[in-house]
Amino acid sequence: MLDLLLVTQQYFFSVEVLIWVVGLCLVLGFLVLFFYQRKVGQELQQELFQLGKVKKHNVEYELVLKAMKLCTWHIDAVERTITYDNDFRERQDCFVPQPGGSIDQVADAMVEADRLYIRKALDDFCDGLTEDYHEISRVKIPHTNDFYWTESYATVASRNPDGTPKFIVGTSMRIDERKSMEEALIMARNKAEESDRLKSAFIANMSHEIRTPLNAIIGFTSVLPDVQGEDERRDLINLIQENNQKLLRIIDDVMNISKIESGKEQLVMSSFDLNDVLNSIVESFEPKVNPGVIIMKAYAKESQNVTTDLNRLVEVLNHLMLNAVKFTDEGSIILGYDDVKDNHIQIWVKDTGKGIAPENHERIFQRFFKVDEYVPGAGLGLSICRTMANSMGGDVGVESALGRGAKFWLDIPI
Repeated sequence: MLDLLLVTQQYFFSVEVLIWVVGLCLVLGFLVLFFYQRKVGQELQQELFQLGKVKKHNVEYELVLKAMKLCTWHIDAVERTITYDNDFRERQDCFVPQPGGSIDQVADAMVEADRLYIRKALDDFCDGLTEDYHEISRVKIPHTNDFYWTESYATVASRNPDGTPKFIVGTSMRIDERKSMEEALIMARNKAEESDRLKSAFIANMSHEIRTPLNAIIGFTSVLPDVQGEDERRDLINLIQENNQKLLRIIDDVMNISKIESGKEQLVMSSFDLNDVLNSIVESFEPKVNPGVIIMKAYAKESQNVTTDLNRLVEVLNHLMLNAVKFTDEGSIILGYDDVKDNHIQIWVKDTGKGIAPENHERIFQRFFKVDEYVPGAGLGLSICRTMANSMGGDVGVESALGRGAKFWLDIPI
C-alpha cells in the first residue's frame, strides 16, 4: 500500500513538472512570437514608409518632366533598341519611335544634314567611346517639309562586366522658341554691326558730300569779283547755284530723317490731279538729264485724282527721278503710272541705266547704303522714300538687273 502511494505521488509530481515545462515553453513561444510579430510590423511600416516616399518621388519626378516639357527614353545598348517611357512635349507632331525599335529610326528621323552625325554620336555612346551624350538636331515633321529643333541628353544607367554601356537613359525636349530667339539675337547683332559700319560710312560720306559743294561755292564766289566776261560770270553763277542745290539736298535729307524719327511731321492730306504733279516733275528734271537721255511720260489715264500727302509724294518721286538721272548715261527715263487696282495706284520711274544686282534690291533701301561709293550722295534718299511711302500707307520697291536698267515703283492708296 505504501508502495502504491509512493508511485502515485511520483506520478503526480511528474505530471506537474510536465505541466510546468509545457507552460514555460508556451510562454517562451508566445514571447518569441510577440517579438517576431513586432519586428515584422516595424519592417512593414518601414516598407510602407519607403513606398510612400517612392510614390511621392514619382509624383515629383512626373511634375518636373511636365514642367520642363521633356520626354524620357531608354536604350538597350547591346540590342541597340530604344523605347520612349514618358512624353510631356506639348506638340503632337513630335517624333516617337516604335517601342523597342532600332536606334537607326532616331537618326532617320533627322533632317539630312544632321542624320550622319546623330547616328555616329549614338553609336559612339553605345560603344562606350564617349562619356557624355548631348546633341542638338533638327527632326523632320512627318508628311511635311518642316522640322523642329530638339535637344537631347543621355547617361549610362548600367554597364556590362567589361565596362561598356548596357542600359542608357536619356531625355529630349523641343527648343524651337530658344532657336528662334537665338536667330533673332544674331540678326539683331548683325544689324547693329551693319548699322555701326554704315553710320561710320555715313559720317565719311557726309563729310565728303558737304565739303565738295562748299568748296565749290566758296572757291567760285571768291574768284567771281575778278571775272570780267559776262559769259564766264554767268557760268560761275550757275555752278554756284548748282552746288547750292546739292548742299540743300543733303541738308533736306538729314532734316527729313530727323522729322520722321521724331514723329513731328504729320500727314497733310489733299486731293489733286496726279497728271499735273507728274508733268511738273518731268519739266523740272528735263534740264538735268545727261546729253543723249530723254525723259518720257506714260500715264494710264488723261486725268487721275489722288488723295494723299502731296509734299511727301513729290519728295519720293523727286528722289526716284534723281536716282534715274544719276545712273542713266544714255537712253531714256520714263515717269508713269498704271491703272488703279484695289484702291491703290502704282507710280513708277523706269530708266535704261546700269541696273542693280538682285542681292542689293532690299539693301539699297537701308540707310547709308550705296551700291557705288564713287557716285555722289549720302545714301539716304531711298531710305527716306520707303519711310515716307510707309507713312502714306504704301511702299516702294525696285525691279532691276545689272546692265538692264531699273524700274522703281511707289504704291500708295488713293
